[in-house]
Amino acid sequence: MKKSQVYYPLFLGIAVALGIGLGYLLHNGGTSDGLLMASNAKKRKLNKLIDIIDQRYVDEVNTDSIVDVTVNGILANLDPHSVYISNDEMEEVADQMRGDFVGIGIRFFVNQDTISVLNVLDGGPSKRAGIRGGDKLLFADGKPLYGVDAVNTDVLKGEEGSKVMLGVLRAGDSNVLNIPVVRGNVPINSIEATYMINDQLGYIKVNRFAESTEKEFDAAIDELLDKGAQELIVDLRDNPGGVLNAAISMADEFLPRKKLIVFQRDRNNDRKDSYATSEGDFEDKKVYILINENSASASEVVAGALQDNDVGTIIGRRSFGKGLVQQEIKLGDGSAVRLTVSRYYTPTGRSIQRPYEDGNENYYKEYIDRYNNGELEDASNIEVNDSLKRITPGGKVVYGGGGIIPDVFVPSADGYILQTLEYFARTGFADQFTNRYLQNDGMKLRNMSQEDFMETYSVPELVMEDFIQYAQLYNTSISLPGYRDEISTIIKSSLAEQLFNTEAKIKILNEHDRMIQKVLELNK
Repeated sequence: MKKSQVYYPLFLGIAVALGIGLGYLLHNGGTSDGLLMASNAKKRKLNKLIDIIDQRYVDEVNTDSIVDVTVNGILANLDPHSVYISNDEMEEVADQMRGDFVGIGIRFFVNQDTISVLNVLDGGPSKRAGIRGGDKLLFADGKPLYGVDAVNTDVLKGEEGSKVMLGVLRAGDSNVLNIPVVRGNVPINSIEATYMINDQLGYIKVNRFAESTEKEFDAAIDELLDKGAQELIVDLRDNPGGVLNAAISMADEFLPRKKLIVFQRDRNNDRKDSYATSEGDFEDKKVYILINENSASASEVVAGALQDNDVGTIIGRRSFGKGLVQQEIKLGDGSAVRLTVSRYYTPTGRSIQRPYEDGNENYYKEYIDRYNNGELEDASNIEVNDSLKRITPGGKVVYGGGGIIPDVFVPSADGYILQTLEYFARTGFADQFTNRYLQNDGMKLRNMSQEDFMETYSVPELVMEDFIQYAQLYNTSISLPGYRDEISTIIKSSLAEQLFNTEAKIKILNEHDRMIQKVLELNK
């Protein structure tokens, strides 16, 4: 099988997901955001065509859907990151950017026409009410939630402060438990893990940049400083970006006062500069930034700001390459457009936006090109443009034109199977498998403390064999001989998240992580 055939679904799936969520949010505009909505013949033509279809087409037509398609078509001709957000999508998008939502606070999946809880979110209503990972939600206010026609997750949503009585079937119990849950504000945490790797080295995993990220990151830094951290890993792998101000604030933690963090230029070439303040808590200490091919947007602002100021060490693989800045502009009917309004540049003047003139499809297929040319395995295969070369104040050579090239390269896992297993580990592929295990043979694990589980639990051979059969349903060709350690790590990390929290999962994954090991090598 050709490499591109094997990896096309994997890479393109990630790329499409990134394409939806990569925009920086500058601020929310009003209905027209102060813009002068001029009219001309071409605009009148479009409006007239929609009216004609609405009034004369032979069949009933949903003109709203026609408008949506038209708007998407217009934006697709601009750049890959100018996007339309429909009225239906707007609430979820706003929640992601704000960093919270109103609900009961669970991660779940539908298994055999039943809602199964993967885990409960820290700080959310379900956690307070006593819902657990592995629980099955059978009733809401007495109405069945199971069965082909009855599964309805919308009932889990509602007004803040409203109550829903959940009928819960817990593994090992034959009776349904009635547990009242008061819907409330549920944080969507940007920080998934904060802990000390050793006596000197702290670690923070950041999964997005939301309005809440600055406060979360400040708290994480303070926690690690209190524990004696003198060095820090900031893990921005697979972080698609988000709110620009959150990235500026993060970079400010490490840069001295008056150092340039980033600058933007709009269509009139007007420049807006963002500088570091004197408020950084980690300015005089070592920092390592981890990036990979899915680190984008605000993640690249942080990495570029530190690299161009000769602060810290960027470790990993070349980042995504998005240097466009979007502004969200509301359209007056609950929908909005996130429109590219400027480009951003790193302190040395680099634009790290990769080309998109050949269309959106080719833009996202660039992942496949990286794999085929061997870039993910060998830094010497990274293609650079000498005309985009810049020199940092400390004499370091850096390049623009398509992502941040790390100071220290760490290749991806060697070979198709190992890369597939690495993908399984970081995407939660095993979650449904481990959830079912916890409801049956794995029930006894619920009685283990987190400390005992992390230190003593070993995944049974039979469970690993069952997982291989599960994975083969998705056309994978993994086998136990030769990959026992990797498969065990995937299963144990997924169990840890459902039994305890996401930080426990990340700790297990990091025990054998290549980039973490590289940091430890540099620290010797």
